[in-house]
Amino acid sequence: MLKTPLNTIPKTLAALSDYENLARERLTPQSWAYIAGGSADELSMRRNREKLDDLCLLPRALKDVKLGGTKTTLLGQQFEHPIISGPVAYQALAHPDGEIATAMATQAQGGLWVMSTLASRSFEDISNQVESPRWFQLYVQPTRSQTLELIQKAEHFQFSALVITIDAPINGLRNREQRAEFSLPPNVRAVNIDTPPPLAPPGEGKSVVFQGLMAQAPTWDDIAFIQQHTSLPIVLKGILNPLDAQKAAELGVAGIVVSNHGGRALDSVPSPVEMLPIIRQTVGDEMMVLADSGVRRGADVVKLMALGANAVLIGRPLMYGLATAGALGVAHTIRLLRDELEMTMALCGVGSIEEINKHCLWPTA
Repeated sequence: MLKTPLNTIPKTLAALSDYENLARERLTPQSWAYIAGGSADELSMRRNREKLDDLCLLPRALKDVKLGGTKTTLLGQQFEHPIISGPVAYQALAHPDGEIATAMATQAQGGLWVMSTLASRSFEDISNQVESPRWFQLYVQPTRSQTLELIQKAEHFQFSALVITIDAPINGLRNREQRAEFSLPPNVRAVNIDTPPPLAPPGEGKSVVFQGLMAQAPTWDDIAFIQQHTSLPIVLKGILNPLDAQKAAELGVAGIVVSNHGGRALDSVPSPVEMLPIIRQTVGDEMMVLADSGVRRGADVVKLMALGANAVLIGRPLMYGLATAGALGVAHTIRLLRDELEMTMALCGVGSIEEINKHCLWPTA
């Protein structure tokens, strides 16, 4: 059972790691396993942090940055900073207000929020309380009519972009969840989609994965179909392979997210840190490239942007903030990252988001 959220931020709470520790105390062991866990042996989840930690920033002295700031523009919309509240599923696991609290906190901090297909609060409830720009993360549904219904809802409720997740057609090996015997509590579900019926066995001699689970998995043809049926800009989330980045560029999508799903999909894959430079080179300078997986410090934001990202997404930290102090905790989480981002930029001698580049790193990427 969740503990009552704090209504103040303890003065000793100084960094996102502090939120993580408090959240673990406040969540059930089952919910903690779902939120904090990764896939299989969690090698990729740990690699995300290790590769960020391995990068060194190269400071500059005596630079005049007194007119500096963190404003940025994404798909024609301006935001106060480049820290995006990513599409985390089932946020009511962490707090009764769930996605409503996250969206309101993000709005208060002048940022961009992305709603998950697996949100535990409805389009209507969220849109009635939040007016700021928001994007909708789409899991392609079993039928095209179900997919179009979700897209039409996103359009109706004035979401301004579609973020299509392409790297998790099936769940990763969630061993930590298995060991904790995780299941969604009765009061938490994906309220905006119909619960699919159990998958029928594929038949004797057929693979549960290939002829079963993957039989309904989306393909590039589905992306082309969606392009034909929406005017919203499309961002493809979950690209690590430069060949996929090249295909996305050829299709003319508005942007991509370099991501390994926070280490929750396929284990033993590279981190975005390792793939960002080559993917940026593959798609060129004009395409919007975002990144996620492992961001815990404002310095991480600078590192990923120096490697080629236009902005970054955070996921688990939102849930840690929610579990600790609801909307207040999420707002403080974002504020901590932004304050650290500003300090890091100032000490690296850059006064704007556009000035962050490979020269902020040593050795130069």
